[in-house]
Amino acid sequence: MPIIDSHVHLWDPGQMRIPWLDGIPALNRPYGMAEYAASADDVEAIVYVQVDVAPAYGLVEAQLVADMARRDPRIQAIVAYAPLEDGPQARSYLDALTQISPLITGVRRLTQGESDPAFCLRPGFEAGVRILASYGLSCDLCITHRQLPATAELVRRCPEVSFILDHLGKPAARAGELEPWRAQIAELAALPNVMCKLSGLVTEADHQRWTVDDLAPYVAHALEVFGEDRVAFGSDWPVVLLAADQRRWAAALGALTAHLSPEARQKLWSENASS
Repeated sequence: MPIIDSHVHLWDPGQMRIPWLDGIPALNRPYGMAEYAASADDVEAIVYVQVDVAPAYGLVEAQLVADMARRDPRIQAIVAYAPLEDGPQARSYLDALTQISPLITGVRRLTQGESDPAFCLRPGFEAGVRILASYGLSCDLCITHRQLPATAELVRRCPEVSFILDHLGKPAARAGELEPWRAQIAELAALPNVMCKLSGLVTEADHQRWTVDDLAPYVAHALEVFGEDRVAFGSDWPVVLLAADQRRWAAALGALTAHLSPEARQKLWSENASS
């Protein structure tokens, strides 16, 4: 069946400052569409997701990817950076951002590294999220499992905004912990304006020794609480390379979802991402 990868990063550290790559030599080099295609030749379309460049390069990143998309139609949507914590002042940034390309359909401001687990509930951040609805933009949520309670409250307070949870909320898969993630993800999934990407799980597990069985309870629970209409496949390429290549992760997820109906599998692998 056709595959749409809902979570792909592309970068060239020679074009933009990407500070977090400094400590990861394996990733601190260019990764473009040619490299991605060599590892994922069965994917017909992708969603580009911002790569946490230094904030000064946020609009530059969006412009570079929009130019790339004009040359490569497989890039079907762009999730760009936006300084949501600036609240109403972020409108000027969003005005400039949305002028770049109609492919910009969402934004992401990473909060996974914030020391305050309730950072997303600060008044400025919440106000910045609220205004996304007026631009028709979704909001990707890249958090750790410790931030799930506050994130659920943010989603509850902003019912007019469409949210997309990245990487299943980054559960403690390396330690094999299911609680309180399991209860908290169910609370989040009970809100109708959020969907979940089945992505980024292998890099939360043991990079060298993870097995399909290690991942099984997390995938099964996400499928149960979000349902077939609110999950989407994502590779998190090239970050996934720290623990597996794209094909190995896709094969693992395929094995864990083989019991689904053909219709449900089609939603997971393409339809939900395209909508």
